[in-house]
Amino acid sequence: MSLLQLATLLSTLVTSTVAHGHVSGIVADGTYYQGYDPSFQYQSTPPAVVGWSCPDCLDNGFVAPDAYGTSNITCHKDATPGQAHATVAAGGTVELQWTTWPSSHHGPVLSYLAKCSGKCESVDKDDLSFFKIDEAGLIDDTTVPGYWATDELIANNNSWTLKIPSGITTGNYVLRHEIIALHSAGTEDGAQNYPACINLAITGSGTDAPAGVAGTRLYKEDDAGILVNIYQTLASYALPGPTLYSGAESISQTAAASSLTSSAVATPSTAGTPSVSTSATAAAAEATTSASSSISTATTSTLVLSSAAAATPTPTPTSTSAPSSLSPSSPPSTSLPSIPIPTGLPAFTGIGSFTALPSGLLTSVLPTAVPTGTDNSSGELPSTPLPAGMTLKEFLKWFNYIMRTYFRKGPEQGERKHPRDIAY
Repeated sequence: MSLLQLATLLSTLVTSTVAHGHVSGIVADGTYYQGYDPSFQYQSTPPAVVGWSCPDCLDNGFVAPDAYGTSNITCHKDATPGQAHATVAAGGTVELQWTTWPSSHHGPVLSYLAKCSGKCESVDKDDLSFFKIDEAGLIDDTTVPGYWATDELIANNNSWTLKIPSGITTGNYVLRHEIIALHSAGTEDGAQNYPACINLAITGSGTDAPAGVAGTRLYKEDDAGILVNIYQTLASYALPGPTLYSGAESISQTAAASSLTSSAVATPSTAGTPSVSTSATAAAAEATTSASSSISTATTSTLVLSSAAAATPTPTPTSTSAPSSLSPSSPPSTSLPSIPIPTGLPAFTGIGSFTALPSGLLTSVLPTAVPTGTDNSSGELPSTPLPAGMTLKEFLKWFNYIMRTYFRKGPEQGERKHPRDIAY
């Protein structure tokens, strides 16, 4: 990986940690499946997961109301089907684990199902018809802007649990799970939709085949639940989307959070019929690549990193129960080797309080850390050092701005480059 590729990935991870979340894990009937992660876009051969791929979600961004008539609203921007599926019984539960969610982004949490005529791994999203199976919006408006479903999700370790209706017929389905952030919805085109799709193979003996609607017909820009000012007292809130399916079964999020304390680990099946195998590797069960890390400076000037490291599930032919550490409340962590650094670095408790980088570090330590010579794939060293006094926060802001501009699509920039295509 070149220095530019590494820096691009760093920029993406930094952006993700301060932006919105995504569904990184799915627990279907007690079995854990890895979801989609934006970092997959940097891999030449991304893993086959149950979550739909979203190549334009590097910033965990949203779909705006002016795109409700396009296929981007169906499963997110330019989304393509996941290449595996999770198995769940009708009447069973599915837990959606978000990496994070901003407390200021109040709004409803909605979930839909759409049956695939064949394998969901190869379905055309424009052929899907969705019926709503779960919805929650404004829970309490005693104190403006109120207590919302998103607040409930945050309180439950950034997770949401829904019940698959008992009466629906067996088959392959796409689960469309979505948060709509309303913090800017008081103005036209201000709502923010964050849809995520997951492939399910639903088993059972039900006979219901509810009618649905295309993703492009779920919402309108001026719907009462889309164009709404949440910073005033609301007598009621009209949940967006079609009417809830009559056979939908609600579930208490508090009860669900207390009951799902551990799960088995599954290697998602890529076959057309339900097939589940499990892995004994606990780290693989998490595998969320969410880059959640903490940094502390020891008194001996040694930088110690503790990180929830990314992992790719390693399938084994046997089944086992994963330890309770798979619960979102206690994710596993991997301690990395201590890395000696020069003395004299300012102490800090977080990025926000990191003071200016010492000029000695910029002019002497960093240049020597970059390899030189004819075999240096990272290119030549810069002719001038970074300006003394620049803070890490300022550097990351500039770098993020440059990378966003570089990757942006538009008539003046031409076709956007893909991160994995950068070779210099």
